[in-house]
Amino acid sequence: MLLIAAHDLLAQDLLAQVFNPTPETPPVADKLLRLVRYFTWFVLLSGVLAIIYAGGRFAWEKWSGGPLQAPKQVAGALIGGIVATSAGTIMNAVIGQ
Repeated sequence: MLLIAAHDLLAQDLLAQVFNPTPETPPVADKLLRLVRYFTWFVLLSGVLAIIYAGGRFAWEKWSGGPLQAPKQVAGALIGGIVATSAGTIMNAVIGQ
């Protein structure tokens, strides 16, 4: 009985000291988010340009009759684009949120 009373008293003291902190943005959060947005645009633009370049090269190789290397580039650009656009989802899965 004495242990239960001591446990209740200790629990009340500890619960009284717990507070609810309010989240606050870091000082450089705006600049970091702007950098992430620029990086996102750069990745998307480079992916589109890679697919256009590989498509043009594919047409040139087909027209000139040389060996076809462009389908590998198109597949690589598509896989890279899929990974780049789903990077946020992948990171959330890795972190566990």
